[in-house]
Amino acid sequence: MIGLLGGAFNPPHDGHLELACRALEEFDLDRLEVLVSGDPAHKDVNCPVDVRVGLAKLAFADLPRTSVQADPYRYTIDRLRAEPPPDDAIFLMGADQYRDFASWKEPDAVLERVQLGVATRAGVEPPQLVPGHECRVRFFDIDSPSIASSDLRARARRGEPLDGLVPAAVAAEIARRRLYGPALH
Repeated sequence: MIGLLGGAFNPPHDGHLELACRALEEFDLDRLEVLVSGDPAHKDVNCPVDVRVGLAKLAFADLPRTSVQADPYRYTIDRLRAEPPPDDAIFLMGADQYRDFASWKEPDAVLERVQLGVATRAGVEPPQLVPGHECRVRFFDIDSPSIASSDLRARARRGEPLDGLVPAAVAAEIARRRLYGPALH
């Protein structure tokens, strides 16, 4: 089984890493493809995709069977049509993304092509399963506090440390390159 983990990764953080680690185990993935969206449909990004790919490569470097690449497609369905995954592929996301899944471009067409693996956190109410998704959505638990990339960018902009929120190599690269600082607000 192949896992697909898409996102802006602006920046990648410990929540992304925990989701990836747990998904590798939970679904016994042969391979995990981390797809860094160049132009995500639901988010504005001001950090170039090549920089975010570099950060993601640092973040996921120690995960077995995991690769990181830029994703040139704005919408998930466009990627799935252009580069059809194997029949047993699973698209991974957090519960917050699943709550908004109905607003994605052609969500039913996405589900025709991949299952969804939705990560939930202990103590947080899981999202309601959308009628008709019963056989295509699989929930799994992760042990991660709520971390938002927007909060991390704000912390970096204020010069606050990111320790314990992003992998050490990512924090070092953000500091070294002065990413998300006042010039990138």
